[in-house]
Amino acid sequence: MTADRTAVLAPGQGSQTPGMLTPWVTDDGTAGSDAAAEARARLRDWSERAGLDLLHLGTEADAAQIQDTAITQPLIVAASLLSARELERHGALPSDGPVAGHSVGELAAAALAGVLDDGEAVALAAVRGAEMAKACALEPTGMAAVMLGEPEEVVGWLESNGLSAANRNGAGQIVASGSAEAIERIVAEPLAGTKVRELKVAGAFHTSYMAPARDALAEHAAGIRPADPTRPLLSNTDGAVVDSGAEYLERLIRQVTSPVRWDLTMDTLAELGVAGTVELVPAGTLTGLVKRQLKGTVTSTVAVNTPADIATVPAKAHEV
Repeated sequence: MTADRTAVLAPGQGSQTPGMLTPWVTDDGTAGSDAAAEARARLRDWSERAGLDLLHLGTEADAAQIQDTAITQPLIVAASLLSARELERHGALPSDGPVAGHSVGELAAAALAGVLDDGEAVALAAVRGAEMAKACALEPTGMAAVMLGEPEEVVGWLESNGLSAANRNGAGQIVASGSAEAIERIVAEPLAGTKVRELKVAGAFHTSYMAPARDALAEHAAGIRPADPTRPLLSNTDGAVVDSGAEYLERLIRQVTSPVRWDLTMDTLAELGVAGTVELVPAGTLTGLVKRQLKGTVTSTVAVNTPADIATVPAKAHEV
């Protein structure tokens, strides 16, 4: 085990913001003209793979447009990888520490660990997002954030209401997922000691409602030959480090209908001796969770949202 490792984190759906790619593709001296041109070239290639105009969506589309699950997922993976490759170009991407992604962010994490190439990751995210959007349209479902409360008590309460704990994010946050009727019920009558807020999402992610999307993703992934990870790669399933690319790809597929255990993922980061994190675009959410859950363990956190943020990555974070 290496002490004082720095982990790279890739965010998931819900972290997107309008114009988040603009600083990376604009010749305004922030990214630099060469870097901006290279970023635009990458986006053109990934757009072709995804069947979407990611450059337009990441610079000109409004909040409503990029909230569409079919668009959000490939756009977030593209944004994370775009920022990672620019960090890499500057020699600022932590190169030997763990990498972890939240939900669809696991696709970006897989690319950073060498399991997939960047284009494959973006293309898989496009299939995943499109198929999950279709599954959401089959019946009325939703999600809600449950804050505070004892985790196991909250999970039991959700189950008694016919809901799943789809995301166990740690730091006092669990996301419920299931029928729209049940979501409305827990919002109206929260468990004592908790706060419940309905989320603006298309449907019940990470539950059996997404089975059609899981099956479609599996069919698409059948043609991919993943490589084994070149660095510690953590899985949302149980927080474990996965050494096999084939197993990780299988976990990515199952994750569509399985809970996200970010709480266990953070536990593993601590066990691996992680003392710093660098979160990729669109950054902030995972950094906040790490600060609350791993306070005193992780002493350095950087949320990268613009090229200017690259300079704030501590030099020791990317020493090999």
